[in-house]
Amino acid sequence: MARIGLGFGRWNFHPLKRKSSLLLKLIAVVFAVLLFCEFLIYYLVIFQCKWPEMKPTADDGEQATREPVLKAMFLADTHLLGEFLGHWLDKLRREWQMERAFQTALWLLQPEVIFILGDVFDEGKWSTPEAWADDMARFQKMFRHPSHVQLKVVAGNHDIGFHYEMNIYKVKRFEKVFSSERLFSWKGINFVMVNSVALKGDGCGICSEAEAELIEVSHRLNCSREVHGSSQCGPGPLLPTSVPILLQHYPLYRRSDANCSGEDAAPPEERNIPFKENYDVLSREASQKLLWWLQPRLVLSGHTHSACEVHHEGRVPELSVPSFSWRNRNNPSFIMGSITPTDYALSKCYLPREHVVLIIYCGAVGFLMVLTLTHFGLLASPFLSGLNLLRKHKTR
Repeated sequence: MARIGLGFGRWNFHPLKRKSSLLLKLIAVVFAVLLFCEFLIYYLVIFQCKWPEMKPTADDGEQATREPVLKAMFLADTHLLGEFLGHWLDKLRREWQMERAFQTALWLLQPEVIFILGDVFDEGKWSTPEAWADDMARFQKMFRHPSHVQLKVVAGNHDIGFHYEMNIYKVKRFEKVFSSERLFSWKGINFVMVNSVALKGDGCGICSEAEAELIEVSHRLNCSREVHGSSQCGPGPLLPTSVPILLQHYPLYRRSDANCSGEDAAPPEERNIPFKENYDVLSREASQKLLWWLQPRLVLSGHTHSACEVHHEGRVPELSVPSFSWRNRNNPSFIMGSITPTDYALSKCYLPREHVVLIIYCGAVGFLMVLTLTHFGLLASPFLSGLNLLRKHKTR
C-alpha cells in the first residue's frame, strides 16, 4: 500500500512541477520586458546624446576656449493632466514616461540649468486651488533635481490661460511657485524669460505691467554695454555684457510652419496652415517690440509641439522646441545647449519613441502566448519543429 501511495505522489508531482516551471518562465519574461521598457530603454537612448562642442573661431580660438561653458537643457509643453481631462491610465503612462526621461537625462547628462518653456500643466488655466496643489506635487516629484541644478519655468497659455482667460490670481499663483524673475544671469550669460501670453498689446493691466518689466530689462541690458559710470544707468551693479537669449512660450510671429523640416517638424499636411496671431504665435507688433527692445542673439520657444528653425530679420535664429510628452508626439525630444557669453552650440536629444515601446510589449505578449501554448502541447515547439525539419533534410 505504501508503494501505491508513493506512486500517486510522484504522478501528482510532475504536473505541479511543470506548472511551476511555466509560471517562473512567464514571470521572468514579464519582469525582463518591464525592466527594459520602463527603465533601461531610457538609458540606452539618452546615453547616445552628447553635449555639443563649441567651435572656436579661427581668429580668436584660444580666447573662446577659455570662456566658461554653461550646459543648459531646454524642454517644453509637458502638459501634466489635471482632474478633468484625460484618462487616469493616460495620465499615469505619459507622466511616468516624462519622469523617467527627465531623471535619466539629469543623471547621464548632468546639466547645470534646465528651462521649461511653458505649458507645464494642461489644466492650470481653470484648475481649482486643490487641483493646482495636486498638480504641483506631481510636478515636483517628476522634475525633482539636486539643489545645485537650476530649474527655470516660463508661463504658457495652459498654465495661466489664454489672454481672455488670464487674470492676476492665476499669474500670481504661477509666479509664487516658479518665480517672477524676467532676467536670469549665470556664467556671464543673460537669459530673458518672457510671459508671452501677456503680450497682446491691448493695454490690459497685466499686459502693461509685462511691457514695463521688459522695457526695464531692455534698459539694464543697454546699460551693460555702456561705459561704466554712465549718468543714465545709475550707480547700481551692471549685468554681464553678453547679448541675451530670449525664452518664451509663444513663438515669434511667422506665417506658418511651411519652411520647417525634419523628422519632428509638424506633419506635412499641417505645415501650410496659417497661424493666428496671439493664438498660435505672437503678433507682428509684439514680435518686433521684443526684437527691438532685447536684441537677442537666440530665441527659444514652445507651444506648437513641433520643431522649427526660422530666422527673424535675417539674423536672429529662433528654435521651436518640440513637446517633451508622448501625449503630444510619438518622438519627443529636448534641446541641449553649450553656451558661453559670446557663442552657443545646440543639439537635440530624442527620447524613446512610443511606438517602439508598444511594439516590444506586443511582441512580448505574442511570445508569452506561444510559450504557454507550447508548454501545454497545443502548439508544436519551434525548436523541436526545427530539429524535425533538419532530420528530414539529412535523411534525403
